[in-house]
Amino acid sequence: VRLTRGTWPFPTGAVPPSLLLSPLTHYLCFSTLGKNQPSFSSFLFFSANTSERAKQPQSKGVWQCFQCMIARKRRQKQPNLQRNCTWPILVAHPNKPFSLSLCAQLTSQAMAQRGMMRPGIILLRDGTDTSQGKAQLISNINACQVVMDAVRTTLGPRGMDKLMVDQYGKATISNDGATIMNLLDVVHPAARTLVDIAKSQDAEVGDGTTSVVLLAGEMLRECKPFIEDNVHPQVLIRAFRTAVSLAIQKIKEISVKIKKDDPEELRQLLLKCASTSLNSKLVKYQKDFFSKLVVDAVLMLDSHLPLSMIGMKKVQGGALEDTILVPGVAFKKTFSYAGFEMQPKQYKDVKVALLNVELELKREKENAEVRVTTAEEYQAVVDAEWDILYEKLVKIQESGAKVVLSKLPIGDVATQWFADRDMFCAGRVPEDDMQRTMRACGGAVQTSVNDMKEDTLGFCEVFYEKQVGAERFNFFTGCPKAKSCTIIMRGGAEQFIDETQRSLHDAIMIVRRAIKNDAVVAGGGAIEMELSKYLREHAKTIAGKQQLLIAAYAKALEVIPRQLVDNAGFDSVNILNKLRQKHAQGGMWYGVDVLTEDIADNFENTVWEPALVRINALTAATEAACLVLSIDETVKNKPSQVAGQNAQRGGHPGLQMASQMRGRGGMPRR
Repeated sequence: VRLTRGTWPFPTGAVPPSLLLSPLTHYLCFSTLGKNQPSFSSFLFFSANTSERAKQPQSKGVWQCFQCMIARKRRQKQPNLQRNCTWPILVAHPNKPFSLSLCAQLTSQAMAQRGMMRPGIILLRDGTDTSQGKAQLISNINACQVVMDAVRTTLGPRGMDKLMVDQYGKATISNDGATIMNLLDVVHPAARTLVDIAKSQDAEVGDGTTSVVLLAGEMLRECKPFIEDNVHPQVLIRAFRTAVSLAIQKIKEISVKIKKDDPEELRQLLLKCASTSLNSKLVKYQKDFFSKLVVDAVLMLDSHLPLSMIGMKKVQGGALEDTILVPGVAFKKTFSYAGFEMQPKQYKDVKVALLNVELELKREKENAEVRVTTAEEYQAVVDAEWDILYEKLVKIQESGAKVVLSKLPIGDVATQWFADRDMFCAGRVPEDDMQRTMRACGGAVQTSVNDMKEDTLGFCEVFYEKQVGAERFNFFTGCPKAKSCTIIMRGGAEQFIDETQRSLHDAIMIVRRAIKNDAVVAGGGAIEMELSKYLREHAKTIAGKQQLLIAAYAKALEVIPRQLVDNAGFDSVNILNKLRQKHAQGGMWYGVDVLTEDIADNFENTVWEPALVRINALTAATEAACLVLSIDETVKNKPSQVAGQNAQRGGHPGLQMASQMRGRGGMPRR
């Protein structure tokens, strides 16, 4: 029943049974603002407990209470009713339409307060936040929109950068989607789905992290009107899965295959893909220089193309063009003791010993005890320690190695001993540099010097130490197993070099994927517009809701060219209309051209990217959208304030257990 202002649908003394919310004492009555004219802009919930109720019909008792309220408003006295009447106990929702469900809820609350209703069973801890239904789904979609808006302006060659400062005050300037997602520290459980797909895109492909977030957010935006119109989420999910399978099939059909038999043609393909990836980075004005450097670096690797075999070192100072590519291994000079200056700094046809041995005099442990009675016994103990060290050094020299690298420290005694014998040594070499040296020069990392043979030593044609900027680097070149390389990046500010490293990482990943998957498509929004046109035409052949939902998916794909145009400051409506017209006429590779503020054939303009990038982006974005749509309830536990206060006072469970650990082996104290 819906009541409107100025109407009273019931005759005097008659109240429909649907309004009798409780057969005992609880009824519904409306307030009045005039003499006898009821106003339905608000309603009162009260208990009618008159002495006359038992003798009269329930409807008449309600009407008498209603008349009593009118009399009270008019300040008229009716002591017979007013004396035994319980007056309104709850006022709810002014200016709201009448709702039986709300009245039932208020009835239950009032009855529970009066002890007339059993309390509900408590399943969750007090303070647990639970939300479900359509409102919860729309809330998750809105949260994803906020995350999408954070990276929207970074897309494309004219995209803007983001300056992010973490909790320690470290500033990061980047337009890489995965980096921004990591530093945003998103806490919303549903919105973190977009963070996860950005990370997966960066790990799997390396580029397209911003595109995958935009696609997922736009798909959810297109779903929102259907959710509000009570379309079941599972219907949306089925339509989206159908659409993405059609889109992937279309990409595989129209992608262009490049012949790997011709090395020069393959190299040109890789240069175009690397240039397209760098076109939207901070180093886009030096993309020709860096694209050649990236392609040369990847082609130096073996057939598996391991990313760990490309070392990237940063040296402040100089220009970007001073960045060098070393066909081998190069790492920063490690900490050295006195006597290092006397060691030779250049060798030819040298053997390299790779050790995990500590070559220095070790001090006694705190619980060590040596009992001697004479000075000769003490001298014998000292001589034995020196003899152990010299024995190791002699065995290393007898192996024929001229360059000694160790993960552990090499002390001053060993450094001077090697210098006297024209040998080079370096201790505390990082793990990744040691592994790349081993793979490039051969040999194996030894944990003992007792079994050093020819096959355990590495070899390189030239070893030298060179000054690079303010740092000194050790170079290993001419390695027989040289399936490794090192990029030494130069630049001004530290943040600028960090962003250069991220840009080169994305380009390297794209080149690796282009070698493994020789299919390419045109970028600049061309492939998205073609897929949108294809899905729109396919949707017209389907009956039912699927037609509208696949068309909505097709519209969501247009977010990439639209955002490219918006970030460049152009008229998105005009250019998108031109693109739709061209693709309808058969211009399959037409996309956005930010240089001419128009559309162009991006395949002829060599704006290429591997087809795997688009396939992975569409798959990840669709899966993320379907995951968010499948959530209809969120249960969030309230953080324990008591545990936090105890942790600040040293009462954290981990600290308590640590205080109980005594003796050997970490056994708890009994």
